[in-house]
Amino acid sequence: MSLNADRSYKMKLRDVENAFKYRRIPYPKRSVELIALLAISCTFFLFMHTNKLNSRLKEMEVKLQPSEFSALGLTGNHISGHDAGKHDDINTLHGTYQYLKSTGQILQLNANELNNTKKAEIDVLFYNRVPKTGSMQLIELMRALGKVHDYEVEKDPQNGGIRPLLDAAEEGDWIDNIVNLEDGTVFASHVNYLNFSKHEQPRPIYINMVRDPVDRVISWYYYIRAPWVFVPGRRRHNREMPNPQWVNTEFDQCVLSGEKVCTYIEGSLLERVGDHRRQTLFFCGHNEFKCTPFNSRLALQLAKQNVEREYAVVGTWEHTNETLAVLEAYVPRYFADASKMYYSGLHAAKANDNPMKPHIRDEIMNMVRRNFTREIEFYQFCRQRLHKQYLALKLNELIRVDNSLVQLQSANELAVRN
Repeated sequence: MSLNADRSYKMKLRDVENAFKYRRIPYPKRSVELIALLAISCTFFLFMHTNKLNSRLKEMEVKLQPSEFSALGLTGNHISGHDAGKHDDINTLHGTYQYLKSTGQILQLNANELNNTKKAEIDVLFYNRVPKTGSMQLIELMRALGKVHDYEVEKDPQNGGIRPLLDAAEEGDWIDNIVNLEDGTVFASHVNYLNFSKHEQPRPIYINMVRDPVDRVISWYYYIRAPWVFVPGRRRHNREMPNPQWVNTEFDQCVLSGEKVCTYIEGSLLERVGDHRRQTLFFCGHNEFKCTPFNSRLALQLAKQNVEREYAVVGTWEHTNETLAVLEAYVPRYFADASKMYYSGLHAAKANDNPMKPHIRDEIMNMVRRNFTREIEFYQFCRQRLHKQYLALKLNELIRVDNSLVQLQSANELAVRN
């Protein structure tokens, strides 16, 4: 074979080898499109089901319309102060769920263990209502439910609306009166937590409501300055008309000028008339030394302990749907079908509405919040407990959605790899 022929043969052989080495196996066009469509579909379904989980959690959050609670001066899905803008803040339902899930505590939730109703020894519901937390709204709901479920609501007719601290004998008398109520009675009163066990008396079912403590203080500030409040009070008690300056001073002016009523000093003692700084006081009790110093650590801890040990439900209108659902499930004797009854028209009713209350600037709110640290901590504690009670009721549904997400994510990863 000549040199040229040999070179031509080698070149042809190399071309054949390259053809096999770099050959492309053609796929039908429709098969390629099918694979791409499958990958996109898996990604889309994973995205949709992730949104579905978030949507379900959001549906569990409060869905308020501004008109619903204008009587309370609340807004929907309220997140206060430093909570604002934190999507997964532990004080929101979604944030509580994510935290419990990430720490492995979500599977430990048990609705029965979180329900103190079973500790009650008499069929009496004791609602020691905190002022300016929308208590009249709840009382009207219970009155409507009482007609269906055959129970009575007794609202304590109080002089001036608020009971002061009770001594041991007075507390004992109150407890005796409540114990002697007929079965199937709701007793509602602005009174601090009553310790039935200390007086060796059978315990009722405890419930209460809370509200953002700074919003509550501001609401009270304008409530007592409303003409339809102080004018009847003046006539009833034969008092002089209040000073116009007192009536017309805005809350922010009161704070900035350092007036005593708007100065919130930690450890300050209880002013017997018109002092409503302490939401914890209604859960702490009647011990003046332990419970009355403002924003104190001891009052906070005692209030938390009593909520954890005694109260079936401590709700808030700032999380309306959760509160109603938990009341229905944990205290069914008194609150079965509460949501249906509430949204049949009661939600639009107005009680103690004050249209004169203005919007308070953020800088003023933040100034006041710095002095309410432990009061805010207690409020957040109650919210988180409410979230846990609600999530315990919805646990199976949440686990089912989570399992679907895991399966979809695995299918999506497999499709991408292929």
